[in-house]
Amino acid sequence: MTMPHPSPLFPATGRTEVFLRYLDYFRETVLAKVAALPGDELRRSRLPSGWTPLELVKHLRYVELRWIAWGFEGRKIDEPWGDRRDDRWYVAPDETREGLLAALREQGAHTSEVVSRTDLTTVGAPSPRWDGEPAPPLERVLFHLLQEYARHLGHLDIVAEMSGGPIGE
Repeated sequence: MTMPHPSPLFPATGRTEVFLRYLDYFRETVLAKVAALPGDELRRSRLPSGWTPLELVKHLRYVELRWIAWGFEGRKIDEPWGDRRDDRWYVAPDETREGLLAALREQGAHTSEVVSRTDLTTVGAPSPRWDGEPAPPLERVLFHLLQEYARHLGHLDIVAEMSGGPIGE
């Protein structure tokens, strides 16, 4: 893959750096795996749940958008659930691998910028994301993002192997 695994043996300046290393690693691993898949596998589902690799990429982009921009920052987002249609993940026929990978990378850059300049104990802005509940601190949001990426990367590992794509980390 393009990045070394963020081993706990590597020194870090603090928890922020550890969060960013893992988020960047998971994101870049997803990007590399989907970039390496054969073209005919991008819109094909290999699992009973029915999602495709391109749908997963779009979903992860929107996950970061919902948790960081819409949630933590409290920004107005016109379509925070734009990765869904009819209660499932959706990629339009005109959306491309290159465009979706670029969108995820751009969203990741935004996340990294926000996290780099914000103390982990900072409580997020009020937002519809929180359904009327008090906003959580950034550290809790990042922990949620990490579990989301780790879970979905595990799913993608299986799909990539079944699709003739890259195997393992």
